Amino acid sequence: MKFISLKRFCIFIVIILILFYYFRFNLFNSKVHEDEEEEETTNNIINEYSITLGNSNLNRNDVTVAVVACGDRLHETLTMIKSAIMFSNVKLSFIVVTEEHLIQNFNEKLSEWKVIINFSFKVIPLTFPTEGAKEWQKLFKPCASQRLFLPSVLKDIDSILYVDTDVLFLTPVEDVWKYFTNMNSSQMAALAPEHEDPNAGWYNRFAKHPYYGKLGVNSGVMLMNLTKMRDFLWVEYVIPVYKRYKLKITWGDQDIINIIFHYHPDKLYVYSCRYNFRPDHCMYMSVCKSAEKEGVAVLHGSRGFFHSGKQPVFQSIYRAFEEFQIGMDIYHDFYQSLETYLELTSETNCGHIKDMYLKNLKQYVTNDKR
Repeated sequence: MKFISLKRFCIFIVIILILFYYFRFNLFNSKVHEDEEEEETTNNIINEYSITLGNSNLNRNDVTVAVVACGDRLHETLTMIKSAIMFSNVKLSFIVVTEEHLIQNFNEKLSEWKVIINFSFKVIPLTFPTEGAKEWQKLFKPCASQRLFLPSVLKDIDSILYVDTDVLFLTPVEDVWKYFTNMNSSQMAALAPEHEDPNAGWYNRFAKHPYYGKLGVNSGVMLMNLTKMRDFLWVEYVIPVYKRYKLKITWGDQDIINIIFHYHPDKLYVYSCRYNFRPDHCMYMSVCKSAEKEGVAVLHGSRGFFHSGKQPVFQSIYRAFEEFQIGMDIYHDFYQSLETYLELTSETNCGHIKDMYLKNLKQYVTNDKR
C-alpha cells in the first residue's frame, strides 16, 4: 500500500513538473509574442509619426499666397497669380478675398488654369468688422485694409504670404516663403524697408505718426504668421491704433502696420529690398544693393507703374506676363518676349539695369530647358 502510494505520489510530482514546464514554456512564448507585437506596434507608431512628421514638413513647404482685390484689379490680380504659378516648384494655394461680383470671374479663370497646372485656390468675400465696415473698406485704396483683419478672417490657416495685386514674381514664390524659417520665436511677420536712401525717404521726412525703424517698412509683400498674430491679438490692436492716428495717416493700412511695429519692433523680421523692388529703387539711381547682386525677386509696380509710362520697364515686364498664356513655352513665349521688351527701355533710369530683372528668370528658364 505504501509502495503504491509512493508510486502515485511520484507520478503526481512528475505530472506537476510536466505541467509547470509546459505552462512556463507557453508563458515564455506568449511573452515573446507579446513583446514582438509590442515592438511591431511601437514601430508602427514610429512609422506613423514619421509619416505624419513628413507630411507636416511637406505642408510647411506648401505655400499659401493671399491677396485682396477690389474695383478694377481683377486682371492685375490674375497676372500676379500667373507669375506665381509659372515658376514655383511647390504646391501653391491661393486665397483671393474680393467683392461679391468678382468671385465668379476669379473662379472661372483659376479653374481654367488649374486644369493645366496643379495648384489650389479659394475665393472668399470681404469681411470687415461690423462697426465701421464702410470706413474700413474705403481706407486708402478700396478694401486694402482687409489685409489687417486676415488673422481673424482666415482662422484655420497658420501662415500666408500676402501680396498686393500690383506684384509680380521674378523668382519662385518659395524663395520668399523660406524666410519663415529665419524668423525667431517672437517675430510674426516679415517686410522690406520702405526706402534705402534717407534723402528720399517718405516716413522720415513727412510722417506725422510713429513708424518702424529709421525709414519705415512697405507692406506690399508681407509674410504673416497668422497664428502668432492671433496670439498677439493683432486685430484687437489694429482698431484702437486706427482710432488714435486716423487723422495723421496717409498710406492707410501700411501706416497702421508701421505704427504697430514701431511699438513692437521685436515682432518684425526685415528682409531685403529685392523682395519688394519698387520704382523708388531705380527711378533716380539704383539703390537696392541686394537686387544688384542677386537680382530682383519680387517686382512691385506701386502707384500704378505697371500701367503708366513713367518707368517703361515696369510696364514692359507686366506686359510680358499679361500676354503669356498658361501652358505655353515659358522660354520662347515669355522670356524671349521679355528680353525684347526690356531692350526698348534700356535708355531709362530703371531700364538700364535690365539684367537685375532677368537674372533669376534666366536661371529658371535655363534649368527648365535642361
